[in-house]
Amino acid sequence: MTAPEPTTPAPALSDGATPANDAAAQPAATTTAYAAIRRGLYDYFAVFFVAFLLLSNIGATKLVEIGPLTFDGGAILFPLTYIIGDVLSEVYGFKAARRVIFMGFVVSFLASLTFWAVIQLPAHPDYTSQAAFEEVLGVVWRFVFASLAGYLAGQLLNAKVLTAIKDRWGEKHMWARLIGSTLVGEAADTVIFCVIAWVGVVGWATIANLAVVGFLYKVSVEVVFLPITYAVINLVKKHEPNYGK
Repeated sequence: MTAPEPTTPAPALSDGATPANDAAAQPAATTTAYAAIRRGLYDYFAVFFVAFLLLSNIGATKLVEIGPLTFDGGAILFPLTYIIGDVLSEVYGFKAARRVIFMGFVVSFLASLTFWAVIQLPAHPDYTSQAAFEEVLGVVWRFVFASLAGYLAGQLLNAKVLTAIKDRWGEKHMWARLIGSTLVGEAADTVIFCVIAWVGVVGWATIANLAVVGFLYKVSVEVVFLPITYAVINLVKKHEPNYGK
């Protein structure tokens, strides 16, 4: 009978633990987790919608007169919010469009509140533009309410009318729902804003001029951009993997 071979003891580590015990004592490698970004273009349209809305609200503080026409500076970009709203409603549906519309409402109110708060803070002695800052970005809550009320009613009506026509006719006659929804939405937006903002401030003739010119201009922009809107909508429909499913 042979004697058993002597076993070699495991080498001691600095703390006296064996390699196996030391490995078990080591903390498991941490896994970094991230949320996945969903595919699609919805987020891009949402960002541009809110950005154009904010820029339009700032531009609207200036009245512009060209010949017999009077309009505010917001008319430059604001019609594009309706075009983007059409894309959102046509491709993603009323609930998805409503989400962005409410997002724009909240951000617009927050912007007005922020401008008001900044104006109330005492200016540094070296800051010499306080009066100009107040003149351009000063918050008149009547106009804030007029803008938000008109925007909310107009955009929601625009989205609702477009999706209602689409639910009835399907994919056919897209031009009818694009134009029809804009007519209803822009009419509500323009009338509500002009009545709340300008009654008692300027005469009825100026209010009527602002309302009619603003409405016709915004609708005209929609009509002029209709081929581009068509192309963008069709492109987005092809790009979105879940469209129609």
